[in-house]
Amino acid sequence: MPFQKIQPEKLATAVVRQIELLILRGVLRPGERLPSERDLSEKLGVSRPSLREAIAELQQRGLLVSRAGAGIYVAEVLGSAFSDALVRLMGTHEEALFDYIAFRRDLEGLAAERAARLGSDTDLKVVDTIFRKMEAANGKRNPSDEAHLDAEFHLAIIEASHNVVMLHMMRAMFDLLREGVFYNRQIMFRQRTTRTMLLDQHRAINDALQDRDPAAARAAVERHLSYVQKALSDNLQAERNEAIARQRLEHELGKG
Repeated sequence: MPFQKIQPEKLATAVVRQIELLILRGVLRPGERLPSERDLSEKLGVSRPSLREAIAELQQRGLLVSRAGAGIYVAEVLGSAFSDALVRLMGTHEEALFDYIAFRRDLEGLAAERAARLGSDTDLKVVDTIFRKMEAANGKRNPSDEAHLDAEFHLAIIEASHNVVMLHMMRAMFDLLREGVFYNRQIMFRQRTTRTMLLDQHRAINDALQDRDPAAARAAVERHLSYVQKALSDNLQAERNEAIARQRLEHELGKG
């Protein structure tokens, strides 16, 4: 007969499975510090030896890292998404910028559609809370804050789509964006009129999500990222035009 006796699961194994799922689902993020051993053992309801055994196994798997005198952290598992050579290559070619925006438009449109259908009420409340912070930051005229919240807003939508592969893929992409590999996000928030338009676009995305309208949510994301693409293209063209104009001016001044 194919049946075997059920073996009770070790406590350490149960701890490993729980922490693995928290990392996989994006609840525990790369670089996040775990609670102290005492607090974590109490939260999980296991002994410290069982917890230590689980932590050691997760470290061996490359999911957790120990920092001397600082504690246990979730490993930077996203770093392997792109090689350093590819990151440098993408950062030096304009083509990669527009391919990146097109990729985001396709994936985030799908994520917004899924979030409107599958996101819980709490998921959508997170998105709405971040949008309210964007409104407040817009009034304070702080491009840095708005750029940061812009990324958090889009990532919250991806989290609400409940697709772990998409989640980790897009987190890796946004990490490159934060590092300025594709473009300086604050460029988009320098002009008052542009900032107002961006806020209106995010409002349209948020409204569609709160209404649980998948088609409207996807369309709003696609319109927003098409606008971003055009704005960045115009900015790059303006920089090229200015460089040519400076050459002309320098030439004219040299004639005198």
